[in-house]
Amino acid sequence: MKRFKKIALYTSLALLPLLQNSCTNLDEKAYSELLTNNFYNNKNEVVSAVLRPYTHANAWITPGQNGWWRLSELSADQLAWPQKGRHGYDNAQWIRLHYHTWMVDEATVDRCWSLIWQGLGFCNDAIGNIEDRDAGAMGLTQEEKDGFTGELRLLRAFHYVRLLDLFGNFPIITKVGNPLSPETKPRAEVFAFVEKEIKDNLDKSPALSKALLGRMSKAGGYAMLAELYLNAEKWSGTARWDDCIAACDALINNTAGGMNGALVLDTNLTDTYKPNNDLSKEIIFSIAYDYIVSSFAPQWPGDFYHFNQGQINGNPINGNDGVVVIPGVYTTFEDADKRKKEWMLIGPQWKYGSADTLPVICSGGNEYDGKQLVFVDNIRKNAQGSTVSDMTQGEENSGVRFNKYRLGPLTDPSYRSCDWAVYRLSWIYLVKAEAIMRKNGGVATQEAVDLVNTVKKRAYSAADWPTHAYTTSTLTMDELLAELGREFIFEGYRRQELIRFDKFTTGTWWDHKASEGYRELFPIPRTQLQLNSNLKQNDGYPN
Repeated sequence: MKRFKKIALYTSLALLPLLQNSCTNLDEKAYSELLTNNFYNNKNEVVSAVLRPYTHANAWITPGQNGWWRLSELSADQLAWPQKGRHGYDNAQWIRLHYHTWMVDEATVDRCWSLIWQGLGFCNDAIGNIEDRDAGAMGLTQEEKDGFTGELRLLRAFHYVRLLDLFGNFPIITKVGNPLSPETKPRAEVFAFVEKEIKDNLDKSPALSKALLGRMSKAGGYAMLAELYLNAEKWSGTARWDDCIAACDALINNTAGGMNGALVLDTNLTDTYKPNNDLSKEIIFSIAYDYIVSSFAPQWPGDFYHFNQGQINGNPINGNDGVVVIPGVYTTFEDADKRKKEWMLIGPQWKYGSADTLPVICSGGNEYDGKQLVFVDNIRKNAQGSTVSDMTQGEENSGVRFNKYRLGPLTDPSYRSCDWAVYRLSWIYLVKAEAIMRKNGGVATQEAVDLVNTVKKRAYSAADWPTHAYTTSTLTMDELLAELGREFIFEGYRRQELIRFDKFTTGTWWDHKASEGYRELFPIPRTQLQLNSNLKQNDGYPN
Protein backbone atom coordinates (compact mmCIF):
# COMPACT_ATOMS: atom_id res chain seq x y z
CA MET A 1 0.00 0.00 0.00
CA LYS A 2 2.85 2.39 0.84
CA ARG A 3 4.46 1.81 -2.55
CA PHE A 4 1.25 2.40 -4.52
CA LYS A 5 0.16 5.56 -2.73
CA LYS A 6 3.60 7.12 -2.56
CA ILE A 7 4.35 6.30 -6.18
CA ALA A 8 1.25 8.30 -7.03
CA LEU A 9 2.64 11.21 -5.01
CA TYR A 10 6.20 11.21 -6.26
CA THR A 11 5.81 10.36 -9.93
CA SER A 12 3.84 13.61 -10.19
CA LEU A 13 7.05 15.48 -9.39
CA ALA A 14 8.78 14.71 -12.67
CA LEU A 15 8.09 18.19 -14.01
CA LEU A 16 9.35 20.03 -10.94
CA PRO A 17 12.69 21.16 -12.40
CA LEU A 18 10.61 23.73 -14.30
CA LEU A 19 9.51 25.17 -10.98
CA GLN A 20 12.77 25.16 -9.08
CA ASN A 21 14.06 28.71 -9.47
CA SER A 22 12.66 31.00 -6.84
CA CYS A 23 13.69 34.08 -4.94
CA THR A 24 13.83 33.71 -1.17
CA ASN A 25 13.38 37.42 -0.52
CA LEU A 26 10.05 38.64 0.73
CA ASP A 27 9.34 40.73 -2.33
CA GLU A 28 8.96 37.52 -4.42
CA LYS A 29 9.95 39.48 -7.55
CA ALA A 30 8.89 37.30 -10.49
CA TYR A 31 10.22 34.42 -8.50
CA SER A 32 9.82 31.78 -11.19
CA GLU A 33 9.65 33.74 -14.47
CA LEU A 34 7.95 30.67 -15.91
CA LEU A 35 6.63 30.77 -19.41
CA THR A 36 3.28 29.80 -17.97
CA ASN A 37 1.61 29.65 -21.37
CA ASN A 38 3.64 26.49 -21.86
CA PHE A 39 2.66 25.04 -18.50
CA TYR A 40 -0.60 24.11 -16.75
CA ASN A 41 -1.75 22.52 -20.01
CA ASN A 42 -2.80 19.19 -18.50
CA LYS A 43 -3.58 17.62 -15.18
CA ASN A 44 -0.07 16.25 -14.63
CA GLU A 45 1.44 19.72 -14.96
CA VAL A 46 -1.14 21.14 -12.56
CA VAL A 47 -0.44 18.42 -9.99
CA SER A 48 3.30 19.10 -10.27
CA ALA A 49 2.71 22.75 -9.41
CA VAL A 50 0.40 21.81 -6.55
CA LEU A 51 2.99 19.47 -5.06
CA ARG A 52 5.98 21.84 -5.26
CA PRO A 53 5.31 23.57 -1.91
CA TYR A 54 5.11 20.19 -0.19
CA THR A 55 8.58 19.04 -1.21
CA HIS A 56 9.90 22.44 -0.15
CA ALA A 57 8.17 22.15 3.25
CA ASN A 58 10.65 19.42 4.17
CA ALA A 59 13.31 22.15 4.25
CA TRP A 60 11.65 24.32 6.89
CA ILE A 61 9.14 22.31 8.94
CA THR A 62 11.26 19.30 9.96
CA PRO A 63 14.64 19.05 11.72
CA GLY A 64 17.66 19.23 9.47
CA GLN A 65 17.78 22.86 8.30
CA ASN A 66 17.40 26.29 9.84
CA GLY A 67 13.63 26.31 9.78
CA TRP A 68 10.65 26.37 12.13
CA TRP A 69 11.67 23.22 14.01
CA ARG A 70 15.15 24.37 15.03
CA LEU A 71 13.97 27.79 16.19
CA SER A 72 11.09 26.21 18.12
CA GLU A 73 12.88 23.37 19.86
CA LEU A 74 16.43 24.63 20.38
CA SER A 75 15.13 27.73 22.17
CA ALA A 76 12.96 25.70 24.56
CA ASP A 77 13.50 23.56 27.67
CA GLN A 78 13.87 20.01 26.34
CA LEU A 79 16.47 19.95 23.55
CA ALA A 80 19.80 21.63 22.85
CA TRP A 81 22.72 21.43 20.41
CA PRO A 82 25.74 21.89 22.70
CA GLN A 83 29.33 22.09 21.63
CA LYS A 84 30.89 18.64 22.00
CA GLY A 85 34.64 18.84 22.00
CA ARG A 86 35.75 20.12 18.59
CA HIS A 87 32.27 19.71 17.12
CA GLY A 88 29.05 21.68 17.29
CA TYR A 89 30.18 25.20 18.10
CA ASP A 90 28.96 26.39 14.67
CA ASN A 91 29.59 30.08 15.28
CA ALA A 92 27.67 29.76 18.57
CA GLN A 93 24.31 29.83 16.78
CA TRP A 94 22.86 26.97 18.85
CA ILE A 95 24.28 28.49 22.03
CA ARG A 96 22.51 31.79 21.33
CA LEU A 97 19.22 29.99 20.66
CA HIS A 98 19.51 28.15 23.95
CA TYR A 99 20.33 31.25 26.01
CA HIS A 100 17.86 33.52 24.13
CA THR A 101 20.62 35.85 23.01
CA TRP A 102 19.98 35.67 19.26
CA MET A 103 20.64 38.81 17.21
CA VAL A 104 18.73 40.64 14.49
CA ASP A 105 21.25 39.47 11.90
CA GLU A 106 21.11 35.85 13.06
CA ALA A 107 21.67 33.56 10.08
CA THR A 108 19.46 30.82 11.55
CA VAL A 109 16.51 33.23 11.85
CA ASP A 110 17.06 34.80 8.43
CA ARG A 111 17.21 31.38 6.77
CA CYS A 112 14.00 30.26 8.45
CA TRP A 113 12.20 33.43 7.34
CA SER A 114 13.44 32.97 3.76
CA LEU A 115 12.51 29.30 3.53
CA ILE A 116 8.96 29.83 4.77
CA TRP A 117 8.38 32.79 2.45
CA GLN A 118 9.80 30.82 -0.45
CA GLY A 119 7.26 28.07 0.23
CA LEU A 120 4.52 30.65 0.49
CA GLY A 121 5.62 31.99 -2.89
CA PHE A 122 5.26 28.53 -4.41
CA CYS A 123 1.69 28.44 -3.07
CA ASN A 124 0.86 31.91 -4.42
CA ASP A 125 2.25 31.08 -7.85
CA ALA A 126 0.24 27.89 -8.21
CA ILE A 127 -2.95 29.45 -6.82
CA GLY A 128 -2.77 32.39 -9.20
CA ASN A 129 -2.05 30.30 -12.27
CA ILE A 130 -4.74 27.72 -11.57
CA GLU A 131 -7.41 30.25 -10.61
CA ASP A 132 -6.74 32.36 -13.71
CA ARG A 133 -7.22 29.45 -16.13
CA ASP A 134 -10.26 27.66 -17.41
CA ALA A 135 -10.64 24.22 -15.86
CA GLY A 136 -11.12 22.49 -19.21
CA ALA A 137 -7.99 24.09 -20.69
CA MET A 138 -5.98 22.44 -17.90
CA GLY A 139 -7.63 19.06 -18.37
CA LEU A 140 -9.55 19.42 -15.12
CA THR A 141 -13.15 19.37 -14.08
CA GLN A 142 -14.36 22.45 -12.20
CA GLU A 143 -14.56 20.33 -9.05
CA GLU A 144 -10.92 19.30 -9.43
CA LYS A 145 -9.86 22.90 -10.03
CA ASP A 146 -11.72 24.08 -6.92
CA GLY A 147 -10.24 21.23 -4.90
CA PHE A 148 -6.68 22.09 -5.90
CA THR A 149 -7.08 25.79 -5.13
CA GLY A 150 -8.80 25.04 -1.82
CA GLU A 151 -5.97 22.68 -0.85
CA LEU A 152 -3.33 25.25 -1.82
CA ARG A 153 -5.04 28.02 0.09
CA LEU A 154 -5.06 25.82 3.20
CA LEU A 155 -1.39 25.02 2.65
CA ARG A 156 -0.63 28.74 2.26
CA ALA A 157 -2.50 29.34 5.52
CA PHE A 158 -0.25 26.74 7.16
CA HIS A 159 2.78 28.84 6.20
CA TYR A 160 1.11 31.88 7.76
CA VAL A 161 0.36 29.94 10.96
CA ARG A 162 4.05 29.16 11.34
CA LEU A 163 5.02 32.76 10.63
CA LEU A 164 2.47 33.91 13.23
CA ASP A 165 4.09 31.56 15.72
CA LEU A 166 7.66 32.74 15.14
CA PHE A 167 7.48 36.35 13.95
CA GLY A 168 4.01 37.63 14.85
CA ASN A 169 3.89 40.76 12.68
CA PHE A 170 4.55 40.65 8.94
CA PRO A 171 2.93 41.37 5.55
CA ILE A 172 0.00 39.51 4.03
CA ILE A 173 0.86 38.51 0.47
CA THR A 174 -1.48 36.58 -1.83
CA LYS A 175 0.01 37.31 -5.26
CA VAL A 176 3.55 36.90 -6.54
CA GLY A 177 5.34 40.25 -6.67
CA ASN A 178 2.27 42.30 -5.74
CA PRO A 179 2.96 44.56 -3.96
CA LEU A 180 6.70 44.73 -4.43
CA SER A 181 7.34 46.22 -0.97
CA PRO A 182 4.49 45.02 1.24
CA GLU A 183 3.78 46.60 4.60
CA THR A 184 3.92 44.87 7.95
CA LYS A 185 0.52 43.96 9.37
CA PRO A 186 -0.11 43.57 13.10
CA ARG A 187 -0.36 40.05 14.44
CA ALA A 188 -4.09 40.29 15.16
CA GLU A 189 -4.80 41.31 11.56
CA VAL A 190 -2.76 38.41 10.19
CA PHE A 191 -4.58 36.10 12.60
CA ALA A 192 -7.96 37.27 11.26
CA PHE A 193 -6.81 36.80 7.65
CA VAL A 194 -5.58 33.27 8.31
CA GLU A 195 -8.72 32.30 10.20
CA LYS A 196 -10.95 33.49 7.36
CA GLU A 197 -8.78 31.83 4.72
CA ILE A 198 -9.03 28.48 6.49
CA LYS A 199 -12.75 28.68 7.15
CA ASP A 200 -13.51 29.82 3.59
CA ASN A 201 -11.67 26.84 2.12
CA LEU A 202 -12.54 23.96 4.43
CA ASP A 203 -15.51 22.78 2.39
CA LYS A 204 -13.69 23.42 -0.90
CA SER A 205 -10.88 21.09 0.13
CA PRO A 206 -10.93 17.30 -0.05
CA ALA A 207 -11.43 15.19 3.06
CA LEU A 208 -8.36 13.39 4.35
CA SER A 209 -7.75 10.03 2.65
CA LYS A 210 -4.81 7.83 1.72
CA ALA A 211 -4.75 9.58 -1.64
CA LEU A 212 -3.83 12.78 0.23
CA LEU A 213 -0.84 11.30 2.04
CA GLY A 214 1.52 14.17 2.83
CA ARG A 215 -0.92 16.79 1.55
CA MET A 216 -3.21 19.36 3.11
CA SER A 217 -6.87 18.41 3.50
CA LYS A 218 -10.05 19.39 5.29
CA ALA A 219 -8.71 17.55 8.35
CA GLY A 220 -5.49 19.56 8.17
CA GLY A 221 -7.60 22.71 8.02
CA TYR A 222 -9.37 21.82 11.26
CA ALA A 223 -6.02 21.01 12.90
CA MET A 224 -4.78 24.47 11.90
CA LEU A 225 -7.89 26.06 13.38
CA ALA A 226 -7.29 24.14 16.61
CA GLU A 227 -3.72 25.50 16.75
CA LEU A 228 -4.85 28.99 15.82
CA TYR A 229 -7.54 29.11 18.51
CA LEU A 230 -5.36 27.41 21.13
CA ASN A 231 -2.86 30.26 20.77
CA ALA A 232 -5.42 32.99 20.06
CA GLU A 233 -4.97 34.74 23.38
CA LYS A 234 -1.29 35.28 22.59
CA TRP A 235 -1.63 35.73 18.85
CA SER A 236 -4.74 37.92 18.63
CA GLY A 237 -5.31 39.21 22.16
CA THR A 238 -8.61 37.33 22.62
CA ALA A 239 -9.08 33.81 24.01
CA ARG A 240 -11.04 31.43 21.75
CA TRP A 241 -11.41 28.28 23.88
CA ASP A 242 -14.88 27.30 22.62
CA ASP A 243 -13.75 27.65 19.01
CA CYS A 244 -10.69 25.54 19.77
CA ILE A 245 -12.84 22.81 21.29
CA ALA A 246 -15.18 22.85 18.28
CA ALA A 247 -12.27 22.48 15.84
CA CYS A 248 -10.93 19.54 17.85
CA ASP A 249 -14.37 17.92 17.93
CA ALA A 250 -14.58 18.09 14.15
CA LEU A 251 -11.55 15.80 14.03
CA ILE A 252 -12.35 13.60 17.02
CA ASN A 253 -15.86 13.02 15.61
CA ASN A 254 -14.46 12.12 12.17
CA THR A 255 -16.11 14.82 10.09
CA ALA A 256 -13.03 15.44 7.91
CA GLY A 257 -11.80 11.98 6.90
CA GLY A 258 -8.82 9.86 7.86
CA MET A 259 -5.72 8.52 6.15
CA ASN A 260 -6.52 4.85 6.88
CA GLY A 261 -10.21 4.70 7.54
CA ALA A 262 -11.63 6.53 10.52
CA LEU A 263 -9.26 8.90 12.33
CA VAL A 264 -8.38 7.16 15.61
CA LEU A 265 -5.40 6.97 17.96
CA ASP A 266 -2.71 4.49 17.04
CA THR A 267 -2.77 1.54 19.42
CA ASN A 268 0.97 1.31 20.01
CA LEU A 269 3.47 4.04 20.85
CA THR A 270 5.70 3.13 17.92
CA ASP A 271 3.10 2.89 15.13
CA THR A 272 3.13 6.64 14.46
CA TYR A 273 6.91 6.66 13.94
CA LYS A 274 7.73 3.44 12.07
CA PRO A 275 9.22 3.40 8.56
CA ASN A 276 5.75 2.40 7.31
CA ASN A 277 3.89 5.01 9.32
CA ASP A 278 1.82 5.82 6.27
CA LEU A 279 -0.35 3.08 7.81
CA SER A 280 -0.91 5.21 10.91
CA LYS A 281 -4.53 5.89 11.75
CA GLU A 282 -3.86 9.06 13.72
CA ILE A 283 -1.63 11.17 11.48
CA ILE A 284 -3.55 14.17 10.11
CA PHE A 285 -0.86 15.97 8.12
CA SER A 286 2.72 14.91 7.49
CA ILE A 287 5.81 15.51 5.41
CA ALA A 288 5.84 12.34 3.33
CA TYR A 289 8.94 10.47 2.17
CA ASP A 290 9.65 7.52 -0.08
CA TYR A 291 13.31 6.75 -0.39
CA ILE A 292 12.75 3.54 -2.38
CA VAL A 293 10.75 5.20 -5.16
CA SER A 294 12.08 8.76 -5.28
CA SER A 295 15.24 8.88 -3.12
CA PHE A 296 13.40 11.52 -1.10
CA ALA A 297 14.43 10.78 2.50
CA PRO A 298 14.12 12.52 5.87
CA GLN A 299 16.78 15.11 6.64
CA TRP A 300 16.49 14.90 10.44
CA PRO A 301 19.20 12.23 10.99
CA GLY A 302 21.76 14.96 10.40
CA ASP A 303 20.54 16.81 13.48
CA PHE A 304 19.97 13.85 15.78
CA TYR A 305 22.35 11.02 14.94
CA HIS A 306 25.80 10.33 16.36
CA PHE A 307 28.75 9.89 14.01
CA ASN A 308 28.40 6.09 14.40
CA GLN A 309 24.61 5.91 14.66
CA GLY A 310 24.18 3.66 11.64
CA GLN A 311 25.61 0.72 13.56
CA ILE A 312 22.82 1.06 16.14
CA ASN A 313 20.10 1.13 13.49
CA GLY A 314 21.37 -1.41 10.98
CA ASN A 315 21.93 1.08 8.17
CA PRO A 316 24.70 3.42 6.96
CA ILE A 317 23.03 6.68 8.04
CA ASN A 318 25.07 8.70 10.53
CA GLY A 319 24.67 12.30 11.66
CA ASN A 320 26.40 15.39 12.97
CA ASP A 321 26.13 14.41 16.65
CA GLY A 322 24.03 17.50 17.25
CA VAL A 323 20.74 17.66 19.17
CA VAL A 324 20.49 16.09 22.62
CA VAL A 325 17.95 15.98 25.42
CA ILE A 326 18.71 18.67 28.00
CA PRO A 327 20.04 17.15 31.27
CA GLY A 328 17.23 16.23 33.65
CA VAL A 329 14.44 15.97 31.07
CA TYR A 330 14.90 12.20 30.78
CA THR A 331 14.20 11.73 34.47
CA THR A 332 10.84 13.51 34.19
CA PHE A 333 9.62 10.32 32.49
CA GLU A 334 8.59 7.67 35.01
CA ASP A 335 10.41 4.35 34.74
CA ALA A 336 7.11 2.62 33.98
CA ASP A 337 6.50 5.03 31.09
CA LYS A 338 7.28 3.14 27.87
CA ARG A 339 8.02 6.42 26.07
CA LYS A 340 11.19 6.67 28.16
CA LYS A 341 12.59 3.50 26.62
CA GLU A 342 11.03 3.59 23.17
CA TRP A 343 11.66 7.23 22.22
CA MET A 344 15.13 7.88 23.67
CA LEU A 345 18.57 6.27 23.78
CA ILE A 346 20.76 6.19 26.89
CA GLY A 347 23.60 4.03 28.16
CA PRO A 348 25.83 1.58 26.25
CA GLN A 349 25.00 1.23 22.56
CA TRP A 350 25.08 -2.05 20.67
CA LYS A 351 25.20 -3.01 17.01
CA TYR A 352 21.84 -3.68 15.41
CA GLY A 353 20.78 -7.33 15.60
CA SER A 354 23.59 -8.37 17.94
CA ALA A 355 21.36 -8.96 20.99
CA ASP A 356 23.56 -6.57 22.99
CA THR A 357 26.73 -8.58 22.37
CA LEU A 358 28.60 -6.38 19.86
CA PRO A 359 29.32 -2.86 21.12
CA VAL A 360 29.23 0.22 18.93
CA ILE A 361 32.81 1.52 18.97
CA CYS A 362 33.42 5.25 18.64
CA SER A 363 35.66 6.35 15.78
CA GLY A 364 36.83 9.59 14.26
CA GLY A 365 39.41 10.76 16.77
CA ASN A 366 37.00 12.22 19.34
CA GLU A 367 36.95 11.84 23.13
CA TYR A 368 36.00 8.16 23.22
CA ASP A 369 37.75 6.94 20.08
CA GLY A 370 38.15 3.16 20.25
CA LYS A 371 35.74 2.83 23.19
CA GLN A 372 32.12 1.78 23.36
CA LEU A 373 29.59 4.53 22.70
CA VAL A 374 27.72 5.26 25.95
CA PHE A 375 25.14 8.07 25.97
CA VAL A 376 24.91 9.85 29.35
CA ASP A 377 22.34 12.18 30.89
CA ASN A 378 24.73 15.07 31.40
CA ILE A 379 26.73 17.59 29.38
CA ARG A 380 30.21 17.88 30.82
CA LYS A 381 33.75 16.74 30.09
CA ASN A 382 33.61 13.43 31.93
CA ALA A 383 36.80 12.18 30.29
CA GLN A 384 38.63 14.99 32.09
CA GLY A 385 36.79 14.50 35.38
CA SER A 386 35.11 17.89 35.07
CA THR A 387 31.76 18.71 36.71
CA VAL A 388 31.22 22.00 34.83
CA SER A 389 28.01 21.75 32.80
CA ASP A 390 26.97 24.24 30.14
CA MET A 391 26.55 24.57 26.38
CA THR A 392 30.30 24.50 25.69
CA GLN A 393 31.26 21.55 27.86
CA GLY A 394 29.95 18.55 25.91
CA GLU A 395 31.65 15.45 24.63
CA GLU A 396 30.66 13.21 21.73
CA ASN A 397 28.48 11.03 23.99
CA SER A 398 26.86 13.84 25.99
CA GLY A 399 23.11 13.80 26.39
CA VAL A 400 20.25 11.35 26.01
CA ARG A 401 19.42 10.90 22.33
CA PHE A 402 16.47 10.87 19.94
CA ASN A 403 14.96 7.50 19.00
CA LYS A 404 11.33 8.43 18.31
CA TYR A 405 11.16 8.16 14.53
CA ARG A 406 12.81 5.10 12.96
CA LEU A 407 14.44 4.82 9.55
CA GLY A 408 14.55 1.03 9.78
CA PRO A 409 17.42 -1.28 8.82
CA LEU A 410 18.54 -1.63 5.22
CA THR A 411 16.36 -4.73 4.87
CA ASP A 412 13.15 -2.90 5.78
CA PRO A 413 10.88 -2.59 2.71
CA SER A 414 10.04 0.97 3.84
CA TYR A 415 13.64 1.90 4.66
CA ARG A 416 14.17 5.68 5.10
CA SER A 417 10.52 6.35 4.22
CA CYS A 418 9.24 7.37 7.65
CA ASP A 419 6.89 10.35 7.32
CA TRP A 420 7.21 13.28 9.74
CA ALA A 421 3.89 13.95 11.47
CA VAL A 422 3.05 17.65 11.69
CA TYR A 423 -0.44 17.15 13.17
CA ARG A 424 -1.66 13.96 14.82
CA LEU A 425 -4.82 13.05 16.68
CA SER A 426 -3.03 12.63 20.04
CA TRP A 427 -2.13 16.31 19.83
CA ILE A 428 -5.77 17.20 19.14
CA TYR A 429 -6.86 15.29 22.26
CA LEU A 430 -4.46 17.24 24.47
CA VAL A 431 -5.27 20.54 22.75
CA LYS A 432 -8.94 20.02 23.56
CA ALA A 433 -8.07 19.10 27.14
CA GLU A 434 -6.02 22.28 27.55
CA ALA A 435 -8.80 24.43 26.10
CA ILE A 436 -11.33 22.86 28.47
CA MET A 437 -9.07 23.48 31.46
CA ARG A 438 -8.32 27.08 30.51
CA LYS A 439 -12.02 27.73 29.97
CA ASN A 440 -12.57 26.31 33.47
CA GLY A 441 -10.10 28.64 35.14
CA GLY A 442 -7.14 26.26 34.88
CA VAL A 443 -8.94 23.42 36.69
CA ALA A 444 -9.32 19.98 35.14
CA THR A 445 -12.77 18.60 34.43
CA GLN A 446 -13.41 14.90 34.07
CA GLU A 447 -13.65 15.32 30.30
CA ALA A 448 -10.19 16.90 30.20
CA VAL A 449 -8.79 14.11 32.37
CA ASP A 450 -10.31 11.46 30.13
CA LEU A 451 -8.82 13.02 27.02
CA VAL A 452 -5.30 13.13 28.47
CA ASN A 453 -5.57 9.66 29.97
CA THR A 454 -6.71 8.17 26.67
CA VAL A 455 -3.42 9.29 25.12
CA LYS A 456 -1.19 8.62 28.11
CA LYS A 457 -2.56 5.14 28.79
CA ARG A 458 -0.74 3.72 25.77
CA ALA A 459 2.56 4.38 27.52
CA TYR A 460 1.88 2.02 30.43
CA SER A 461 1.24 -1.66 30.92
CA ALA A 462 -2.18 -2.76 32.14
CA ALA A 463 -0.65 -3.55 35.53
CA ASP A 464 1.06 -0.17 35.90
CA TRP A 465 -1.68 2.06 34.54
CA PRO A 466 -4.03 2.34 37.56
CA THR A 467 -1.37 4.05 39.66
CA HIS A 468 -0.35 6.47 36.89
CA ALA A 469 -3.71 7.65 35.59
CA TYR A 470 -4.59 11.32 36.12
CA THR A 471 -7.50 12.50 38.23
CA THR A 472 -9.14 15.90 38.39
CA SER A 473 -6.94 16.71 41.37
CA THR A 474 -3.61 15.54 39.90
CA LEU A 475 -4.02 17.02 36.40
CA THR A 476 -2.99 20.60 37.18
CA MET A 477 -1.91 23.10 34.55
CA ASP A 478 1.74 22.54 35.44
CA GLU A 479 1.25 18.80 35.12
CA LEU A 480 -0.46 19.27 31.77
CA LEU A 481 2.56 21.25 30.53
CA ALA A 482 4.82 18.44 31.71
CA GLU A 483 2.67 15.82 29.96
CA LEU A 484 2.64 17.86 26.75
CA GLY A 485 6.43 17.80 26.94
CA ARG A 486 6.56 14.04 27.40
CA GLU A 487 4.05 13.13 24.69
CA PHE A 488 5.31 15.57 22.06
CA ILE A 489 9.03 15.61 22.79
CA PHE A 490 11.03 16.17 19.57
CA GLU A 491 7.93 17.21 17.58
CA GLY A 492 8.49 20.98 17.39
CA TYR A 493 5.84 22.48 19.66
CA ARG A 494 7.71 23.04 22.92
CA ARG A 495 8.46 26.75 22.49
CA GLN A 496 4.83 27.40 21.63
CA GLU A 497 3.72 25.48 24.73
CA LEU A 498 6.05 27.39 27.02
CA ILE A 499 4.80 30.70 25.65
CA ARG A 500 1.15 29.76 26.29
CA PHE A 501 2.04 28.79 29.84
CA ASP A 502 4.05 32.03 30.33
CA LYS A 503 7.29 30.17 30.97
CA PHE A 504 9.31 30.72 27.79
CA THR A 505 11.02 33.92 28.92
CA THR A 506 10.39 33.61 32.67
CA GLY A 507 11.44 30.00 33.19
CA THR A 508 14.82 28.49 33.98
CA TRP A 509 16.10 25.08 32.94
CA TRP A 510 19.51 23.42 33.18
CA ASP A 511 21.90 26.36 32.64
CA HIS A 512 19.33 28.62 30.95
CA LYS A 513 18.21 31.74 32.82
CA ALA A 514 15.12 33.91 32.32
CA SER A 515 15.24 36.22 29.30
CA GLU A 516 13.55 39.41 28.10
CA GLY A 517 9.82 39.19 27.47
CA TYR A 518 10.08 40.49 23.91
CA ARG A 519 11.91 37.30 22.96
CA GLU A 520 8.59 35.46 22.73
CA LEU A 521 8.90 36.60 19.11
CA PHE A 522 11.94 36.36 16.89
CA PRO A 523 13.24 39.51 15.18
CA ILE A 524 12.47 40.36 11.59
CA PRO A 525 15.86 39.59 10.00
CA ARG A 526 17.97 42.66 9.34
CA THR A 527 18.63 41.59 5.76
CA GLN A 528 14.86 41.61 5.11
CA LEU A 529 14.48 45.06 6.66
CA GLN A 530 17.17 46.31 4.31
CA LEU A 531 15.40 44.77 1.30
CA ASN A 532 12.00 46.20 2.18
CA SER A 533 11.72 49.56 3.94
CA ASN A 534 8.02 48.92 4.67
CA LEU A 535 8.83 46.12 7.10
CA LYS A 536 8.77 47.00 10.80
CA GLN A 537 10.97 45.40 13.42
CA ASN A 538 9.32 43.56 16.30
CA ASP A 539 9.29 45.39 19.63
CA GLY A 540 12.47 45.13 21.69
CA TYR A 541 14.83 44.53 18.78
CA PRO A 542 17.02 47.14 17.05
CA ASN A 543 16.68 47.66 13.33
